[in-house]
Amino acid sequence: MTFVLQGIISFIAAAAFGVIFNAPKKSLIYCGLVGMVGWLVFSMMRYYNDDPIVSTFAGAFSIAFVAHIMAKKFKMPMIIFSVAGIIPLVPGGSAYNAMRNVVEEDYGTAVEYAALALMISGAVAMGLVFAEIITQIWLQTLRKKKVKPS
Repeated sequence: MTFVLQGIISFIAAAAFGVIFNAPKKSLIYCGLVGMVGWLVFSMMRYYNDDPIVSTFAGAFSIAFVAHIMAKKFKMPMIIFSVAGIIPLVPGGSAYNAMRNVVEEDYGTAVEYAALALMISGAVAMGLVFAEIITQIWLQTLRKKKVKPS
């Protein structure tokens, strides 16, 4: 699948989850953009790196960073953009495969899929947290530059 098609589909998915989560109507396009940016960063990292955990971390980091920018620009809570945007990166397929293999009593494969889902979930959380920390440091630096003591 091309990056353009992936971008379109991830935009639709993130915007649709914005509707499900009752995001304000005027933010839905931006929710879709945040999700699209995150998925494209993930896809490009995955294409060049082939490590799902590192790729997920990069995608989640970019989602949180862009969500902060959108939140500041539109004076809305960041969570409106980040929750809808993070949906395409959620490891639902790995979690489903883990449960399916448990039901089929293939526990070795189930543990592999469950571990992958856990590591991807951790990468999502770490990406969001790191972006939050870096954004806060960046904003504090900008505030200190504006207010210089005489």
